[in-house]
Amino acid sequence: MMHLLSLLFSALLCQASSAEKSIIGLYGGTVEIPCTFEANKIKDVTLTKWKYENVDLLVKSKDKETVILATDEYKDRISLAANLSLLLTGAKLTDQHTFTCQALITTNFGPNIKDFSHALIVHKAPEAPFITEKAAELEIGKLTKLGKCIAKNANPPAKIVWLRNNKALTNEENRTVIMVNQTSGSLDTESTLLYSARKEDTGAQFSCRAEHSLASGLVSPPETFVINYSTEKLVLEVISNSPPVEGNDVTLKCVADGNPRPTSFNFHIKGNVTKVENSDNYTIANISRKDSGEYKCSLIDHPSIEAAKNITVQYLDVKLNLDKTVIRHAGNSLNLSVSIDSSDTATVSWTKGGVKINKEPEIAKLAYSDAGLYELEVTMGPLSRKASFRLTVEGAPVIRKLDDQNDKDGHRKVLICEAEGSPKPVVSWNINGTLIDEKSFDNGTIKHKISVMPSANLSVACTVSNSFGIDTRVITVSSLFEDVKVDKRDSSDDDDKTKLVVGVVIGLLVAALVIGVAYWMYMKKSKQGSWKTGEKENGSSEEEKKLEEKMEENSQKADV
Repeated sequence: MMHLLSLLFSALLCQASSAEKSIIGLYGGTVEIPCTFEANKIKDVTLTKWKYENVDLLVKSKDKETVILATDEYKDRISLAANLSLLLTGAKLTDQHTFTCQALITTNFGPNIKDFSHALIVHKAPEAPFITEKAAELEIGKLTKLGKCIAKNANPPAKIVWLRNNKALTNEENRTVIMVNQTSGSLDTESTLLYSARKEDTGAQFSCRAEHSLASGLVSPPETFVINYSTEKLVLEVISNSPPVEGNDVTLKCVADGNPRPTSFNFHIKGNVTKVENSDNYTIANISRKDSGEYKCSLIDHPSIEAAKNITVQYLDVKLNLDKTVIRHAGNSLNLSVSIDSSDTATVSWTKGGVKINKEPEIAKLAYSDAGLYELEVTMGPLSRKASFRLTVEGAPVIRKLDDQNDKDGHRKVLICEAEGSPKPVVSWNINGTLIDEKSFDNGTIKHKISVMPSANLSVACTVSNSFGIDTRVITVSSLFEDVKVDKRDSSDDDDKTKLVVGVVIGLLVAALVIGVAYWMYMKKSKQGSWKTGEKENGSSEEEKKLEEKMEENSQKADV
């Protein structure tokens, strides 16, 4: 039956024809190539056949399975849709053929064949562009082929744009010429760039971009090119860790703007020309202040091209008018002078014993506390100079303090002798005691403590001496037992004093009463016995004497 239909199909084929149409598919996708029928007429199709050029692909009879006729690469990529369209998977650029659908239609009017043809066009984005035939170097002012950019396998072909530092280049007379090579029917695009370089192109990055409707951001890896030009300018650099400092090494470097750069130079050092080959630098060792001045470098082949630089060498000298060790007598003066020779303003600071002091240690009258290590630091920029001296103040010792006190338990006496003098005084006592503490000799001061247990009141002497003299002071130290007795008598002494005052008052009152009574009796007897005066003169005189003696005795008792 299939064979009969094929014969009939071939016999009628010459009667059917249709205009060719185009259909676009995407590379790698599935393309549906229609067999154009109205939906209500598909039921009348009894036989459908698909082919390209003269190669049969598949055939299908009504109510039968599709038969794949292709034996090439299409056999696994084609199928028939329900609407009789040809489905082609994994579209390739090589699939761009004319595909024909032949359909046998049987109606009441008899068999009829329809022929529908479609030209398949596969669109594909280009591969990433790349630059080839790159120039080894570019010369300033000369139009040179920089390179060729290729964007391959694109349909439709890609457009190429040249870039310099990611900015598009356009044709510019005597500067930029872009030539595009596009062969008809080719899937590749080629573009050649002719370029006249400038100095500013040194280090510039050149690339090309492929522009296409199906892709974006397709840019070649950037390329840099050697730009050759002659030297026009020199710069003389001074290489140093800090501003040039006396005693350090200083390197001069001559930098040229040409490419390739010159490798040999003349260095003008204090009026002398030194030729340096295969190097661009010259080192001045152990530079000094006399080396300050102007320095130059120049090209050997073009001496008129030169560069100059002024160098000022920093220096700092400090001199102190004192020796490392200074010895003065207490009360004398310390005269100090600092001489500073520097290339700029310097800052001066002093410390004594590591502690900063606010002024220069010039002292009119030295005390023992002025002794110590004095350090001077002078700074100027990166430079620093130091000087120091140790001051010793000497003199005969003098006891400043001699004191006693009970220890915390009250069992012993603590004697303290504090003195000044230098060299360190020797401390001695006129009694034996136990040494408690001797503070370290500091700034001419010494403090000596001993403990004793006196059983009676003592006169204790502290003596200090050195090579310049001697000093002694005495203190009375009471007995520990006397201190205890005094404490116990405090309350009884108060009672005795009270009783004594009361007794004295009572005695005075009694004496006054006795004197008054005696005087009254005396006056009375004088009045009664006046007539007996002559007879009793001798007896009266004796009585008066006795009365006077009695009054004197009472008066003495009253005083007691």
